[in-house]
Amino acid sequence: MKASHFTLVLHAHLPWVLHHGRWPHGVDWLNEATAETYLPLWRVLSERAVNGAAPAGSAGGATARRSLGVTLGLSPVLCEQLAHPDFQGEFVSYLEQKIGAAVEDRKTFARTGESPMALLAQRWEQFYRGTLEDFMGPHGTDLVRRFRRLEEKGAIEIVTCGATHGYLPLLACDSAVEGQVRVARVAHRRHFGRDPRGIWLPECAYRPAGAWKSPLDPVAPFVPRRGVEEVLETQGLRYFFVDQHLLSGGRPLGVYADRFEALRHVVREEGASAATAEHPPYRAYRVGASERVACFGRDPHTALQVWSGEHGYPGAPPYLDFHKKRFPGGHRYWSVTHPKADLAHKTVYRPADAEAQAREHAAHFRKLVEQVGREAGARQTEPALVCAMYDAELFGHWWFEGPRFLAATLDGAATSEASPLTAGEYLERYPPKEGVALPEGSWGDGGGHDVWLNDATRWTWGPVHAAEARFESLAAKAALTAKEPLLERLLAQLGRELLLLEASDWQFLITTFAARDYAELRVSEHAEDFARLARLAGRRLEGGALGESDEQFLRDCEARDSLFPDFDWRGYAPPVAAGAVAGR
Repeated sequence: MKASHFTLVLHAHLPWVLHHGRWPHGVDWLNEATAETYLPLWRVLSERAVNGAAPAGSAGGATARRSLGVTLGLSPVLCEQLAHPDFQGEFVSYLEQKIGAAVEDRKTFARTGESPMALLAQRWEQFYRGTLEDFMGPHGTDLVRRFRRLEEKGAIEIVTCGATHGYLPLLACDSAVEGQVRVARVAHRRHFGRDPRGIWLPECAYRPAGAWKSPLDPVAPFVPRRGVEEVLETQGLRYFFVDQHLLSGGRPLGVYADRFEALRHVVREEGASAATAEHPPYRAYRVGASERVACFGRDPHTALQVWSGEHGYPGAPPYLDFHKKRFPGGHRYWSVTHPKADLAHKTVYRPADAEAQAREHAAHFRKLVEQVGREAGARQTEPALVCAMYDAELFGHWWFEGPRFLAATLDGAATSEASPLTAGEYLERYPPKEGVALPEGSWGDGGGHDVWLNDATRWTWGPVHAAEARFESLAAKAALTAKEPLLERLLAQLGRELLLLEASDWQFLITTFAARDYAELRVSEHAEDFARLARLAGRRLEGGALGESDEQFLRDCEARDSLFPDFDWRGYAPPVAAGAVAGR
C-alpha cells in the first residue's frame, strides 16, 4: 500500500491589542487566547516532542526526536505581543482575576447547595492556577521562545504570515504587499533565529499577476501588478496554502459563517465552478511564471469536521458551551447540550463526558485522515498529503476540549498509516512536478473578498490606500536625503501605523459585528496617527523643526504601538531611490 502523510496546519493570530483597551475588546482577547489556546497547545506539543514514540527504524527509543507533523503559523504581530515586556504583567493580572472569580463562584455555589457547579468552579480555579504556575515556571514567560525550542528540536515547523495580517489582494500597491511579507520575514528571523520556509497568507487570500484596478473607484485605470507568489519569492519563501476551491474548483467551503450569522447576509451567492480532479489538494504544486514557489491546498473533509460548530465535532452535546457565561468573572458552567439550544436550556457541564467525547472524536478523525489519504494516494503517483488547516484559536478558545482532541490525535498519528510530516518536510521529499495557475480568491465565505470588502467596510479601504501611496512617496524623498535620527524615528513609526492600519482584522470585525465599534475606532485612530506623523515627516524633510507637542506625540505613538523595532522604511522606496540609499 502506498504511504500517505498528514500535516496539521494551525494558524495562530490576533491583531495588535496591547495598549488598546482591555475588556470587552482589547488585551483580554490576547489573555484569553493565551490561557485557553497558546499555552495548552504548547503543552500538548512539548509533551509529545519529548515522550512521543520514535518512527520505525530510528535510534534512541521512546525519547528520540521526531516530527509531530504540525505546521504552526505564528503571525508576526502575535509574536510581537507574546514577547512584549508589557504582556507578562497584563497576563498575570488577568489570571489572578480569573482565579479570584472562580473562588467567589465556588463560595456562592456552596452556599446555594449547587454542588456540581461548585466543583466546576473549583476546576476553573485549578485551571487558572495551573496556567499561572506554568507561565511563571522554569520554561519562561516568553511563549515565542518556547515554540522556538520546539522547532529547534525538529518537532514542529513554524511558518510566518503577513506582518499584521494585511489582506494582500486588496492592498493598493506592490510595495505594500512586499512590506507585509518583508517585515514578517525579518521579525520571524529575530524571533526564531531562521528565515521561514512557508507562509500562511492572511485569510489564505491570493491574487495572480496581471492588471489590477482599485475596487473603490469605477473609473480607476488598470495597473500591472505582481502576483503574490512573486513577492514571496523575493523574500525567500518557498510555499503557501490556499483553499481547496482555488485548486480544484467547486463551491468554497468558507470558514466563518457557522460562527458569525452576519456573514450569511453579506456574502454573495455566486455559482460555483465545476470541481475537477486535475488538481486535487493532496500534493504540492508550482505556482507562477518562475515556478519557484509552491502551494498546498486545504483538505475539505477534515475541514468540515472541526470548522463547523453545528455539524462538526465542536457542536457535540457534552462539550463546554462557548456562549453562556456567568458574571461577574465570565466562567462557563454549561454544556453545548444542542447546537441550536437556547441559552436558558443549557445543561450543566460534565467534564468526564466531554473528555471521553474528545477521545472518540480524535479516533474518528484519525480514521478519516487515513481514508482520505488512502483514496487520494490511489489517484496520484506521489504519496498524498492530507493538509488539515485551522485557526489555532479554535482549539481551546472556541472549542475548550480542542487541546485534548489534538493530544489524542497526535498520540495516534505516530502509528497511523498516514504518517505525520510538516508541509516543508513534504516539499523536500516530494518536490512538485506540475504547475498550476491559481485564480484570485480566499478561504473566506463565498471564496472571494466579500468578507473584507462590502458596503460596511468599503470606507476603511480609502484611508489604507491613501496611506500606502503617501508612505511610498515619503520613503522616496527620504531616500535621497541625509540620514537624520528624528526623521528615522518618524518614518519608522509611520510605517508601523501603516501596517496596523492594513490589518484585515478590522474589516472582519466590522462585517461580523463581533466588535464593530472597536474595529471602526482602530481604523480611525491609526489613520489619524498616520496622517499626523506623515505631516511631521514631510515637514522634517523640508528642513522644518518639530515642537515639543509634536515630539511628545511621536513618543506616545512609539510607546503605544511598539512593535517591529527593526522596521526599515527603505524597503518602501522605489528602486532608483533605494539605490541612492545604498550608495550613501
